[in-house]
Amino acid sequence: MNPVYRLCHSMAKNLARAALNFRVIHPERLIENGPALICSNHVSFFDPPLVSISFQKEIHFLARHTLYSNPIARWIFPRVNVTPIDQDRASMAGLKTAVRLLKDGHRVLIFPEGSRSPDGQLQPAAGGAGLVVAKSRAPVIPMRLFGAYEALPYGASTPRFTTVTAVVGQPLTFPEQDFPSTREGYQAISDAIMASIASIECPPDRLP
Repeated sequence: MNPVYRLCHSMAKNLARAALNFRVIHPERLIENGPALICSNHVSFFDPPLVSISFQKEIHFLARHTLYSNPIARWIFPRVNVTPIDQDRASMAGLKTAVRLLKDGHRVLIFPEGSRSPDGQLQPAAGGAGLVVAKSRAPVIPMRLFGAYEALPYGASTPRFTTVTAVVGQPLTFPEQDFPSTREGYQAISDAIMASIASIECPPDRLP
């Protein structure tokens, strides 16, 4: 973990614990060594850092290239493992980047829904996550964030103080013979990942 990532990781963890009473349920299910595709619901701008601080070791992210529009972002993002992708021109480039990172042994975060939920509810999965799994053969870590939407919902500019919890599901593997390398096969994997995320429950005492 490079010094900038370590500093940001530590600051984000301390802030999340203080302001959001943040806690990870079933951290023993996280894969800290070797490749893994991290798949979480997506309800808030807080989601990437919250997933990151759930891990002890560093993970990688994909982000819209437009976020690199200012000098500060261009300096810090590469140092915290954020890879820019041009979603408007070629979403496939981002998926190829994820596959390459996984084959290099890294842990990569992807949101199967593709974009933030406007109402905090789970949305249908796109086929991209399934394609990444099929091409990389990496295990999947399903996660679900509870309270992140309440902390910073879609369209809000001011965070709210609430309880946020990351619950880790059982890791998933998808045998190659079970899913053909077709668009339908990729979608089936994505749907299975989304179903796993949907099945994750939050302890009643941790609900926002």
